[in-house]
Amino acid sequence: MLNKDFFEALADLEKEKGISHEVFIDALQNALASAYKKQFPGFSGAVEVKLDPATGTMRCFLLRYVVEEVVDKDKELSLEEAQDFKPDAKIGDTLVEEFVPNDFGRIAAQTARQVILQKIHETERDNTLNEFSDKENEVLSGVIRKVEAKNVYIELGGGQIEGLMLPQDQIPGEKYQINDRIKVYVKRVKSGGRNAQVLVSRTAPNFVKRLFEEEVPEIKAGVVQVKAISREAGQRTKMAIWTDDPKVDAVGACVGSKGVRVNAVVSELSGEKIDIIPWSEDPLEFIAKALSPAKVIAVTQTEGDNCAMAIVPDDKLSLAIGRDGQNARLAARLTGWKIDVKSESAAAKLNLFNAEEAQSEEGETE
Repeated sequence: MLNKDFFEALADLEKEKGISHEVFIDALQNALASAYKKQFPGFSGAVEVKLDPATGTMRCFLLRYVVEEVVDKDKELSLEEAQDFKPDAKIGDTLVEEFVPNDFGRIAAQTARQVILQKIHETERDNTLNEFSDKENEVLSGVIRKVEAKNVYIELGGGQIEGLMLPQDQIPGEKYQINDRIKVYVKRVKSGGRNAQVLVSRTAPNFVKRLFEEEVPEIKAGVVQVKAISREAGQRTKMAIWTDDPKVDAVGACVGSKGVRVNAVVSELSGEKIDIIPWSEDPLEFIAKALSPAKVIAVTQTEGDNCAMAIVPDDKLSLAIGRDGQNARLAARLTGWKIDVKSESAAAKLNLFNAEEAQSEEGETE
């Protein structure tokens, strides 16, 4: 049925695949017990299979429970019947009886083969997932292999593993075609069980950061730091950057000569607009810069925690707020402040703004 050569082959697989001998044996015992019950559809009893690698033998046992009234003969037996096998048996005991299964050899061999192949597959998958666990928060290139039910499946790592990009992680308006090469951000590696998978994204704010790291050596080296990012994927991103090196132009480093660096990122993001904002430890100054490309005359703190009002020229109000409020919304997310944007004339009517006082502040907020 299962000879000694079989168990020696298991030992070889343990060395080759790194699968514990005990794991193989335990899985096989459970699978063989299940296979026996499937061979006899009407049988409802509990079967236990024990494998002995040392002798190369398999033993089968039927487990039945001692009860006062027998309802299922496959699972239960009366006290009188039990005491024929074991004189000191009592109600509630479990009687274990060895039996020799007939015509089970072929099924046992098939089951063993299936279990071994399954365990090898699971182990290789888990090992690959473990290797990918340190790839979280990184950008990887892959090839689209399947688009199904709005989900995109991407072959990563030279075909070692498949990444799943859910609809919420896809840039609105992008078209994903089979065999297209694509860059994705690894959000999470979920390992364990049949649901193990690598979740990837193109909408994550950190995807933009990682793309800039690829294009801007100063960011990769840590000379220029990305302090904050706010993003509405497919439309606009605001990225705040900073450096403590006075010799380095942080914005210029990210833009690149003739815009080559920022354009490379924009191209990868299918034309998404990117505002590169100099970060400031002064929150009001930071807010003024965050409302770029609009010019801000003044920013003042208002009542409430992290609340501010930004005054802009009348003809720049729509630019500061942005279409559907997007520019102001992204600026608020970037700075962590609630920003009320008002035109110069509206603020003056409400006595919230003095143009003469603002003259000296205007240069500071540009």
